[in-house]
Amino acid sequence: MDEGKSTTRIRVVWIVWLAGFLVGTGSHVIDLVLGGMDVYAGFPSLLRLFWVSLTLVDPLTVVLVGLRRRAGIVLGAVVIVTDIAVNWTVWATIGGNPLYGAVNQTIFAAFVLVTAPMLWRWFAGGDSM
Repeated sequence: MDEGKSTTRIRVVWIVWLAGFLVGTGSHVIDLVLGGMDVYAGFPSLLRLFWVSLTLVDPLTVVLVGLRRRAGIVLGAVVIVTDIAVNWTVWATIGGNPLYGAVNQTIFAAFVLVTAPMLWRWFAGGDSM
């Protein structure tokens, strides 16, 4: 593959990562704006704390990935894998979580995990954007 196509592909991957974590940020911000700190009141305290913490962790991931820091790749992978594990567990045991959300997050998680090595190499290379 020529260098131009490779650069375009990596930029698209980078943008999808940023967009995915911005969607997560927006979802949790909207939840908090509409429901306040009791937005997840029907769920156990630790689960509520986890979901509210994503309001800070998702944008931190966006900043780190946006700045092309490898810590953002690690944080992003940990966040999305943890999030889908939590959300699938809630869906299967407690309920109250929409299935489409867990499915969409799982697709995004697969994308993150498959493309993380590509971003890892690009972030280390110092290539121009």
